[in-house]
This record gives sequence, structure tokens and C-alpha cells, in this order.
Amino acid sequence: MWRRTSGEFLGTGLLVAIVVGSGIAAANLSPDDVGLQLLENSIATALGLAVLIAVLGPLSGAHFNPVVTLVDWLLGRRQPGGAGLGDVAAYIAGQVTGAIGGALLANAMFGEPTAIATTDRASGATLLAEVIATAGLVLVIFGLLRAGRDTLIAPAVGAYIGAAYWFTSSTSFANPAVTVGRVFSDTFAGIAPDSVLPFVLAQLVGGAVGVGLATVLYPARAGVAGRS
Repeated sequence: MWRRTSGEFLGTGLLVAIVVGSGIAAANLSPDDVGLQLLENSIATALGLAVLIAVLGPLSGAHFNPVVTLVDWLLGRRQPGGAGLGDVAAYIAGQVTGAIGGALLANAMFGEPTAIATTDRASGATLLAEVIATAGLVLVIFGLLRAGRDTLIAPAVGAYIGAAYWFTSSTSFANPAVTVGRVFSDTFAGIAPDSVLPFVLAQLVGGAVGVGLATVLYPARAGVAGRS
């Protein structure tokens, strides 16, 4: 279990380092073009996330996301060998601490002071966007699992998140751990603390919607859940 939890810590930390670091680089390289900054940030995130899932998936399942961990537990709790609540708690602790560490690492790599973000992102539109983004992410992951197409998860999730940067007004955080981590960098990718709870609640709602969609559209296939 310690190796799997370490994989979640490392993977989530590197994911946040990619998101925050590429955001800082984009702001430095294209200071007068926000659209280009978002393009640079989204490409780096999509590619980096796909690689992290491919590398760490065999170790921990490459959740990197408390919503994914909770859905995995919910769908697999009746399966032999399914994850227990202790496993879920360990995964989420690893993800959140890893996310904070990843933000601090990105700040250090670019010589940015570690500071609490001041970008307020919560609004009716962005919260709706987080519901949609998270529901879509859960559907992509668990739809592919239930369809027996596990090998497509890494590129599919990377592609989905890259696209969701653009079709959601929130730029698709879709991840409570990443949301918390991004509080610790007052840069392009930061989010103010006051926006965190609304974002996380919207993500949990999106996770529930995604579970419903995956369950209805893809009848359960034995052995696909409980990957934690």
C-alpha cells in the first residue's frame, strides 16, 4: 500500500507541477496574449497527464484525483479485493499533500515566491463548468474501464483534459487535490482560497453525475473496479 500511495503522491505532485509550471512559463513567454498562454498551458498539461497515467497506472491506478478514488471505491466496494475506506483515505492524503508539494516545486523551479493565490474563480458559470468537466472525466475513465479498453485511458484522459481547458469556463480543474494545490501559487494557474470549497463541491457533484452516466451507459464488467 505504501508504494501505491507514494505513486499517488508523486503523480499528483508532478501533475500540479506541470499545470503550475507551464502556466508560469506561458505567462513569461507570452505576457500580452492570454489565449496563447492558455494554449501553452493546456498542451503541456494534456501531454504531461497522459505520460503520468501511462507510467504510474500499473503501480497505483494513476487516480491523482480524490473524485476518481471515491468513484473507484463506490463502484468496486462489492468486488473481491476492492479498495477499503482505509485505502481511500491514504490515497486522498497522498494526492492532496502531493498537490501542495507540486505547487511549491513549480514555484521554486521558476523562482516565484510561494504565496496564497488571489485569483477568484468561483461563479455560477465556472461551478457549472466544474460539474460538467468532472462528470466527463469520470465517464471517460470508467466508461473505458467498463468497456474493457483500459489501454486507451492515458491518451483519452490527457486529450479530454486538454480539450476541457477550452470548452469549460473554469478551464477544467475537475480535481479537488489539484484545486487545493493551486492555492499555493499566486500565478497564472492559481485559485484563491475562497473559491476552493465551491469548486470542490461542484467537482463532487460532477463525480456523482459521471457515476450515473457510466453505470447507465456501461453495464458493470467483472474486475474493472477496485484498482486502488
